[in-house]
Amino acid sequence: MSDIDRARAQRRRAMHERQTVVFGVILAVMAVAGVVGAAVFTGTTNLPFFSRGFSTASPEATSVAVPCLPEGTLPVPAGQITVNVLNGAGRVGLAGLTGASLTARGFVVALTENYTSTVTDTAVVIFGSSGIAQAYTLAAHVSGATLKFDATRTDATVDLVLGTAFSDLVATDQVGLDPSTPLTSPTGCVAVETLLATSSPAAS
Repeated sequence: MSDIDRARAQRRRAMHERQTVVFGVILAVMAVAGVVGAAVFTGTTNLPFFSRGFSTASPEATSVAVPCLPEGTLPVPAGQITVNVLNGAGRVGLAGLTGASLTARGFVVALTENYTSTVTDTAVVIFGSSGIAQAYTLAAHVSGATLKFDATRTDATVDLVLGTAFSDLVATDQVGLDPSTPLTSPTGCVAVETLLATSSPAAS
């Protein structure tokens, strides 16, 4: 073999070695990306740079008056409750996973997305005058949820804002709702008419 042939053979070996290293690195990166992607999708890990930059404030967790239920109000069937699931915890995938769990229970989940700020409570259920019974029914599925009345909301849609203390929904066999037993208003509740009157422009 001439010197030229030996040089060519060496160049070919060097090129093959470089290609082997490059392909090996690419395959390793793809494998790691697949594992991380699966973990993020299932919510088992949290990558801060995937979040939307939640603020540290928790405006929805403040204590406010909630409306009393009309006497004899029964739980609302899940299929008649439309819920917006909002991630106020900053944990990637939380709203999607919780929305899927609510859907499996029969709730109508309209959307799942990030909330505008971080909520430090377990969860906040936001509702208007047309969604009082729906909100109380949904709250029974979320242990420690705080009810927040929004006088400006006119439809029966309910927002479920998940906070940093949220872990999971209450087990279905522990929800404790009987379709034939009226819901109970909390101590300190206020008549919805009073809340609407105090929230009107004329009252302010």
